[in-house]
Amino acid sequence: MRSRIIIGVAGTFVLISVLLAVYVNINWLWFTAFVGANLLQSSFTKWCLMGEILKKIGFKS
Repeated sequence: MRSRIIIGVAGTFVLISVLLAVYVNINWLWFTAFVGANLLQSSFTKWCLMGEILKKIGFKS
């Protein structure tokens, strides 16, 4: 359950930041890059900040 929430949040962040880059300011693409770098880091280390936050909130894995 937690992994599906993480994927959903990451996808939402990417879509929102791309829309903000198109309609507001191109610098929002830095946020997109940050989300992508976090996903890449998590694939190597098997650690995700969003997973830790969800665990502390009480979501089961």
